[in-house]
Amino acid sequence: MTAATDRNHDHTDNADHADEAGSTDERAANRPSAEGTSENGSRGDGAPEGERPQGHAADTGSGRAEPADDDHARVDERGRADGDGSGRTDSAGAWDDGLIARRVTETATGHVAAVESRASSPQTVTTLTYDGPLRSRLEALRELVGLSRTRLDSRTLAEAGRVLDEAAARRRLSGQHTVVAIAGATGSGKSQLFNALAGVAISETGVRRPTTALPIVCSWSDGASSLIDRLGIPGRLRRRPMQSAEAEAQLGGLVLVDLPDHDSAAVQHREQVDRVLALVDAIIWVVDPEKYADAVLHERYLRPMAGHAEVMFVVLNQIDRLPGEATEQVLDDLRRLLDEDGIALGEYGEPGATVLALSALTGDGVGELREALGQFVKERGAPGRRIAADVDAAAARLRPAYATARRAGLSEEARDEFADRLADAVGATAAGEAAERAWLRNANRACGTPWLRLWRWYRDRLEPSTGRFPQRAQQDEEATARQRVEQAVRTVADRASTGLPAPWAQAVREAAARGSQGLPEALDKLAARAGLPPGRPPRPGWWPVAVLAQASMTILQVMGGLWLLGQIIGFMAPNLGVPVLLMLCGIVGGPLVEWSCRMAARGPARRFGAEAERRLREAAAGCGRARVLDPVAAELLRYREVREQYGRVTGVGAVVR
Repeated sequence: MTAATDRNHDHTDNADHADEAGSTDERAANRPSAEGTSENGSRGDGAPEGERPQGHAADTGSGRAEPADDDHARVDERGRADGDGSGRTDSAGAWDDGLIARRVTETATGHVAAVESRASSPQTVTTLTYDGPLRSRLEALRELVGLSRTRLDSRTLAEAGRVLDEAAARRRLSGQHTVVAIAGATGSGKSQLFNALAGVAISETGVRRPTTALPIVCSWSDGASSLIDRLGIPGRLRRRPMQSAEAEAQLGGLVLVDLPDHDSAAVQHREQVDRVLALVDAIIWVVDPEKYADAVLHERYLRPMAGHAEVMFVVLNQIDRLPGEATEQVLDDLRRLLDEDGIALGEYGEPGATVLALSALTGDGVGELREALGQFVKERGAPGRRIAADVDAAAARLRPAYATARRAGLSEEARDEFADRLADAVGATAAGEAAERAWLRNANRACGTPWLRLWRWYRDRLEPSTGRFPQRAQQDEEATARQRVEQAVRTVADRASTGLPAPWAQAVREAAARGSQGLPEALDKLAARAGLPPGRPPRPGWWPVAVLAQASMTILQVMGGLWLLGQIIGFMAPNLGVPVLLMLCGIVGGPLVEWSCRMAARGPARRFGAEAERRLREAAAGCGRARVLDPVAAELLRYREVREQYGRVTGVGAVVR
């Protein structure tokens, strides 16, 4: 909070009188009292606490009024505090971290005097450094979010994005300070514990509920202003603890925040608690013997934050109200409840939450908490452990979107079955059989007898062809082929998406559906190009010999017939034996040659048909692979990539299969 320049006339008069008298106590006496603050943080004069006019005193919670900013700005301007004009309030020097420094000195009458000073120059702060494993996990989480933006909705990735933002923001701030929040239910005594740790009455306590309306912060060392700015706590609520070498050595680097009641009837109080708890490095949960088992505390806070056990202190306050061995009994029951919440307890040297019992009123056990808190702060590992716990929580929320109980993907069997279905849809088997018949028909034409070929030509000429029934059959065949293609795509999509988390299964099905558009038409074009080649099928080398033999048989028949005809008309001498023998050789030899060629042509015809079927199957499989299988495989590959990144986020390197 900077020194105010706009002052009201009443306050200016008071400050002038105080300057003439040279006493800050007189100026404090001329100010209105801070007593009478209402539940919502407003003053008795109707001005809310967050909008108190400059020059009014801030309530310290002990019935005294703190000096306002304007008066102390004037003290700095006039150099009245120590007479050297430096703006310092005593020989210890000014706090230079931008906080309202609450310096406590003992006066001759035993009252506590609070003096506020402003920084004269900023301090150099060492930023936070994460260790290698945590940096790797954060990098993996960033990659995971980037790869998943097109597959998962923003609400699913919101928590992971928040963790990344908070981790980046915390890394830029001081690594020498640890921000610890004191949270608790109404009447648990957290503000009393806050004052006990600070060594001075900073946070207001009393029977009025709720007492704490806004977070109040107390810093034990310089350089924490940016951390407190991140918490959104205004300057008028920033304090300093009692100054002593022992406290500085024990709690140096601690930034302690007193929060409103988490079960407050005021909604804005609960919102303040939730907001600050998401930003601090560690939490001290204060419970009392009456409400330590409160369902609100356990179900809304402790159970969801079970993974943050290493940055938690659970303090049972008000043990002075428990008789005899009741304290140990309540502590045992509290530990049982924490164990049911899933919170690991830091016992026997194991990492986990620290559970203590104390009385902030009598001071019993406060020293033990101060010692444990001092050791916790000196380790300077709380910010990293808090971020690591946040990453664990974000990964747990994302697990349904990435983890699967079985290996996902397309097997070779599924790929082959898809190719077979497309081949059946495009008629690869029928095309191969047609190619085989065409080869045999060509062989029969080349090696058959002329008379048989003439008869076949004549029979084909006599058969009528109207064109109706073939056209109807072709339309039915096309509709059936389209249905087969659609069924094949649905089957392969279902097999590829089986076992995948819902978002990725949906992405696989959508990729398959996009690829199936236009697939039947593309298969028809491929069938036309990859079907029977134009012209006649290729002929084997023995065909010319067979054709020559068939021609010889025909020539023998013609020669025998002409010879007999010449004998009948008397042109040649009668001799029936030779021409009849020639004709019989031609008549019997022609069909025999044709039959032999047909038997010999079966093997080449079968191979020719198989080759035609193979070409069509490969063409159909290639078309299906390019349009359906490749997009599906790309989605599966993306899923495997994000699954590997998720494994790095969880810190185990891999996810369940």
